[in-house]
Amino acid sequence: MQHSTLQDSQIEQVLNQLHRAANRQIWSLLWHYLPQLPRLLSGKGIRWNENNLALYNDKYVPIDRNQGHLLYLLARSIGANTIVEYGTSFGISTIYLAAAVRDNGGGHVIGTEIVPQKIKQAQQNIAKAGLSAYVEIRSGDALQTLKSLNQSVDLILVDGWPHLALDILKLVDPYIRKGGIVVTDNVRSFKEALYPYITYLQNPQNGYRTSILDLGGGTALAVKVI
Repeated sequence: MQHSTLQDSQIEQVLNQLHRAANRQIWSLLWHYLPQLPRLLSGKGIRWNENNLALYNDKYVPIDRNQGHLLYLLARSIGANTIVEYGTSFGISTIYLAAAVRDNGGGHVIGTEIVPQKIKQAQQNIAKAGLSAYVEIRSGDALQTLKSLNQSVDLILVDGWPHLALDILKLVDPYIRKGGIVVTDNVRSFKEALYPYITYLQNPQNGYRTSILDLGGGTALAVKVI
């Protein structure tokens, strides 16, 4: 029986540390974003400050374990070798995706992150997990860094600033192969901000079939069928 990379003690240890750190931060995050609580409760999501990226140096807001295992299973099920990740943050989701790529026989995860401090930390976390050979993190505005894909994409995780989600999807869409998967986090938490994006995915004319799963802050799972 083939061994799953996720069962490697090295990777388990890194993921456990990262998930614990993210869980410990929940209350401080709630306090930090308390002024925006009415927006969050109404589904508008957080008002992001793109002019002060240092505000996000220590903010996790990652996928949870169940979402991570779903990403791994989805990537394994379609034999994904090329994965795009919009919003790498500290690299938690990247590790799940890179583990799947490794177990699929090789390939790479193209991560994107605009906060320089997070890129450094994500690279360290991925290196500790022994998965650096399967990951490339592109620094800067994803609308620019993802212009030069020029390859077929098997799966994309959309988990960055929600007001850019639709632009990112349209940018990557020409490269997503038939049968490719789009996974999106926080579709209920940021319901209003992601409304145009989800509307696009749920319109059959755009080539996707979509379902909303009750995982994390709401997880959209879409498959490209055209």
